[in-house]
Amino acid sequence: MSKLSGDQQTDAKDQGALIGQFGVGFYSGFIVADKIVVETRRAGLPAEQGVRWTSGGSGDFEVESITQDKRGTHIILHVREDALEYLSTWKLKSIINKYSDHISLPILMRKEEWKEGEKDQPGEMVVTDEWETVNKASALWTRPKKDITDEQHAEFYKAISHDFEAPLAWSHNRVEGSTEYTQLLYLPAKAPFDLWNRDKKAGIKLYVKRVFIMDDAEALMPTYLRFVKGVVDSADLPLNVSRELLQESRDVKAIREGNTRRVLSMLEDLAKHDVPADDASDEDKQDAGKYTKFYAEFGAVLKEGLGEDFANKEKIAKLLRFASTTSDTVSVGFADYKARMKEGQEAIYYVTADSLAAARNSPQLEVFRKKGIEVLLMSDRVDEWALGFLHEFDGTPLQSVAKGAFDLGKLQDEEEKKAAEAAADTLKPLLAKLKETLKDKAEDVRITTRLVDSPACLVVKDHGVSLQMARMLKQAGQAAPDSKPI
Repeated sequence: MSKLSGDQQTDAKDQGALIGQFGVGFYSGFIVADKIVVETRRAGLPAEQGVRWTSGGSGDFEVESITQDKRGTHIILHVREDALEYLSTWKLKSIINKYSDHISLPILMRKEEWKEGEKDQPGEMVVTDEWETVNKASALWTRPKKDITDEQHAEFYKAISHDFEAPLAWSHNRVEGSTEYTQLLYLPAKAPFDLWNRDKKAGIKLYVKRVFIMDDAEALMPTYLRFVKGVVDSADLPLNVSRELLQESRDVKAIREGNTRRVLSMLEDLAKHDVPADDASDEDKQDAGKYTKFYAEFGAVLKEGLGEDFANKEKIAKLLRFASTTSDTVSVGFADYKARMKEGQEAIYYVTADSLAAARNSPQLEVFRKKGIEVLLMSDRVDEWALGFLHEFDGTPLQSVAKGAFDLGKLQDEEEKKAAEAAADTLKPLLAKLKETLKDKAEDVRITTRLVDSPACLVVKDHGVSLQMARMLKQAGQAAPDSKPI
């Protein structure tokens, strides 16, 4: 009480934390009780100096002296008629297991045993004089990393995520500084069935000093990493934290940024060892193929980060993988593509479509195949939207082969350019007639060098909405911008 009565050495933050703990831990008892009695005696005082505090929760209370033989405190709740379920041993144990399983102090309850009935009477559970500990009194994330086995990590992950498979990878760290917290984050091996339901509450479990606060703390992880499972235990947040406070807290923002960096770092490490070198260590070889497995499950969700997390856009871009005209598997990153670019090539080329087969057979690719230029094939529905936020990679621009005027720059022969110009002059009357005939359906009709076998293809202006995006908007029941192809 001295802290609350004006101790000059106690700052407002400490006072607020103390009030929060007292309020959450004690006054919440009036939710189920119409009267609470506290009987206590401090160690070192005689038995006659015990104190009894009684309150009905209406603002008034009574204090009287009592005789108490043993030191310590008893808190007695007189439970209301409509809350008698909280006298059930099973109900109490389930609450303790959910909210207080990991606090450092053991919680004891009198043990119940089954007693058979006598003289044809039914049996029943009876309370014995034996005490049992009903919480684990330890938290996995508070133990040193070296003391936790892979099996323990797998068991803990399955308990908090309700997943049947072991996690693909995990990261366990204690962060100190202006904000102090412990993070234990897991990457699942399989995507949940509701991964694409953005309205579903997702997030990691939040604890404050080992006390469980909430299940899906969305503010602690960005939406595009909603598949991550785990625990954050903060030493700075108050126990009476709410979802509204989480949105505004500076400490929560620091935790969110730290979690994001840690998950992206995990993914970078998996990507680095996805195809191990011949001289790689046994530990690195154990990670072989894990990133490929992760990307097959969550790659499309990761792409959402390009539009949601501008601070980490470059890191996310390095983690993306695609199929290409030289690779049937989704394994080509922007860095791999750039390392294989032909001399004189000035852009990273890509094409989007409804499926890999449609992308691979697109007529826009004909001249690229002829010249041996690799093109990335993108078939995820999110690709078109995500790449609207990524215009270059490591200084090299990204260019859709289905947009804008065709120009291969130094890779295009002078003879091809002259032949195209000559054809444009020769076919001027035909082009004029086609433009007039298609004026309501096409913005322009041009001669192009991008085709080899096909007679024609459709493209859009450089900054126009692509045909693929227009189709997706219509399928979603949204109005697509009124733009004509070329």
